[in-house]
Amino acid sequence: MQQSKYLKWFAFAATIGMLLILLGGALVTKTDSGMGCGRNWPGCNGQLIPDKITTEVLIEFSHRLVTGAVGILILILSVWSWRALGHVRETKFLAFLAMFFLILQALIGAAQVKWGQGDFILALHFGISLISFTSVLLLTLLIFEVDRKFDTHKLRIGKTLKWNTIGVALYSYVVVYTGALVRHTDSSLICSDWPLCRNDQFTLPTNMYEWVQMGHRSAAALIFLWIAGIAWHAFKHYKDQKVLYYGWIIAFIIVTLQATTGMLVVLTKLNLFIALLHSLLISLLFGLLCYMILLLSRSRSKMTK
Repeated sequence: MQQSKYLKWFAFAATIGMLLILLGGALVTKTDSGMGCGRNWPGCNGQLIPDKITTEVLIEFSHRLVTGAVGILILILSVWSWRALGHVRETKFLAFLAMFFLILQALIGAAQVKWGQGDFILALHFGISLISFTSVLLLTLLIFEVDRKFDTHKLRIGKTLKWNTIGVALYSYVVVYTGALVRHTDSSLICSDWPLCRNDQFTLPTNMYEWVQMGHRSAAALIFLWIAGIAWHAFKHYKDQKVLYYGWIIAFIIVTLQATTGMLVVLTKLNLFIALLHSLLISLLFGLLCYMILLLSRSRSKMTK
């Protein structure tokens, strides 16, 4: 029992750490601090610890330190949870994913520093970090035994909810990628109005940057409508299964806030706090959608709706 208590606190700390890595990476991108340490990795500007600290150096070097420290936490959590909860079928898979994608995102970050990468490759960086964060989040939920609280082993999920859950979860990664592409191609303010690129006229995008920006807005609009429809379906048919009922209501709230902050990012000309909040919300939404996927595997009987 005491070991379980310590494992819960450790898992919680690791989850917060992964969230800091995500937001730290977004901060590096949004402040153009990626080259704060020059072409040196893992050192910084030819030194193990830089003696000349600028804003860019502070942001980039701090992100590297946090990634390294949290990497150690994730390694310990993976081994610990593997030994303590290896009988739970998802544990080993999630522990492997957390470590694998954390290492992968670190290597992509290092490659960008050493040799540079194209915008379309760099856009994968946030998505890969997101998978690692989500793996740790789901591992933490298993450790806290959320499933026992909501009795998820007795869920009844119909085909409509099942296929929409799978579809919107996969599609959410497309939304994540297009959002990262907006940042890495410097397309954030190419359209100064919202929801159209130019509110005084409806025209097709005229260049690649406008296509990237409006493509992301279209993708975000679709996921908002999709989740709204799923939430309404859950509201009508799943009131007796609280984890599904409240899960989709929360998903709708998050996607609404996500759309709102996306609008405000444009209207406030890239306010840093709002931009980071935008990244936080999509991270939480993706994690929640992946949890709903996990619940699908625990459905023992099927509903007709």
